[in-house]
Amino acid sequence: MDLGAQLHAELVLRGQTVACAESMTGGGVAQELSAAPGASETFVGGVVSYATEVKTGVLGVPAELVEEHGVVSSACAEAMADGIRRVLDTDWGVSTTGVAGPTTQEGKPVGLVYVGLSGPTGTSARELHLDGERAEVRAAAVAAAVETLLAAVTEVSDKD
Repeated sequence: MDLGAQLHAELVLRGQTVACAESMTGGGVAQELSAAPGASETFVGGVVSYATEVKTGVLGVPAELVEEHGVVSSACAEAMADGIRRVLDTDWGVSTTGVAGPTTQEGKPVGLVYVGLSGPTGTSARELHLDGERAEVRAAAVAAAVETLLAAVTEVSDKD
């Protein structure tokens, strides 16, 4: 069973939902979260917030946060995850922001990616340093987002 299907099964068991806010993955996380049969039971939707204006206007990422930390930051990833969780009223929000390449962004290197996670126990971000060309970085970021979410959902359940 692939990660998306495992995540879907775990969310069904708990009666929980998820939404995603993506930047550099361009919809790849939404594709994974919606791939399992019956995914509409757990996956509510997502926002591809490629432009900063979408991050601030739709997801509610504070402009001051972007100004101080940039969009390629753990703070932005956390705010995106919180924002999508709030906007779509889900149990979990997951986000991706980073630099897929081919060039640096905000002075940050290709392969620097942040996965944000917002859930019942709080909000956090995971920093990744991924290797490869643009498509490889994006694919690895999508996989990391689903893995991070699956681990968190399972961990919260194990503590119950």
